[in-house]
Amino acid sequence: MKSSTVFVMWTLMAAHSPAQSVPPPIIDMHMHALRATGQGPPPVSLCSPPTSYPPADQVVGWNATFTSLLKNPPCDNPLSSPMTDIELMERTFAIMERRNIYGVASGPLVEQWRKEGGGRIIPGLGFTLGTDAPSVDRMMELFKSGRYTVLGEVGIQYQGHEPGDPRFEPYLAALDQMDVPMLIHVGPGPPGTPYLPGTGAYRARLHSPLVLEEVLVRHPKLRVVAMHAGWPMLDDMLAMLWAHPQLYVDVGVISFAIPRAAFHSYLRAIVEAGFGNRILFGSDQMVWPEALEVAIGSIESADFLNRGQKRDILYNNAARFLRLSLEQIALHHGK
Repeated sequence: MKSSTVFVMWTLMAAHSPAQSVPPPIIDMHMHALRATGQGPPPVSLCSPPTSYPPADQVVGWNATFTSLLKNPPCDNPLSSPMTDIELMERTFAIMERRNIYGVASGPLVEQWRKEGGGRIIPGLGFTLGTDAPSVDRMMELFKSGRYTVLGEVGIQYQGHEPGDPRFEPYLAALDQMDVPMLIHVGPGPPGTPYLPGTGAYRARLHSPLVLEEVLVRHPKLRVVAMHAGWPMLDDMLAMLWAHPQLYVDVGVISFAIPRAAFHSYLRAIVEAGFGNRILFGSDQMVWPEALEVAIGSIESADFLNRGQKRDILYNNAARFLRLSLEQIALHHGK
């Protein structure tokens, strides 16, 4: 049965089903199974959503300024990270259970999270180019075995590489052949990313989703999500969504790490341009479990979205993109 037919069938069933015994499900397309030290020695804190960002002090250097910001955030109720790996996982799972969230996660602890997550974790293979990258054959083995479901987060932007880099092409060809989805970072990292340790090759020009164009043309059947929706390159993002109807976006870090008004303005522009059915929810939850709630709130509080549009972003669009079966969708809805 075609996935579109399954999706329509489920929509009709849901419209005539009795009251749900579980909250409406959410698919988070962008989570990280990190260690508690994943953003530096814990605890680290941040204002979410923020209202402003500090300017650089060239005397002390940006890394010192940014580190100080994570230790002394300028707000009354910042998000604070757990001290241990177990606490990070358990606090995240508690929110996922309460809000009925199923999450695509990648990171060093993803296999443990999948084992402990009661079916709520969809495992993603994190990827960067270099000596740590698996061979193409090894990557294909990992997907064929079912160990991973998607390639992502693909973080080659942090290395200064475009998706069309010739070294990445064999991996894209393999994904195309196997029909494996790819979730790729196209947008912002932390403020001042080029001046932080280990990310000196990062460039703001790579925020533009236009870097995906040749990849999409070469591989038109490839399922691709531009993470962070290419923020703040709105015109480029709209051009890509118009030209390449197979492209999806997730809201990623901008759902909790930029001012709420700025996020809503960006999201509204994509929706009003007619692309609301290709927006996926993604929290980019790293070491702050409660960022999940802030990210969800950024969608729920959007007064320019109707109820159906919110459900599309929080669940329906991702179910279509992932090609979930009718049985999987029913399970998520507690049927």
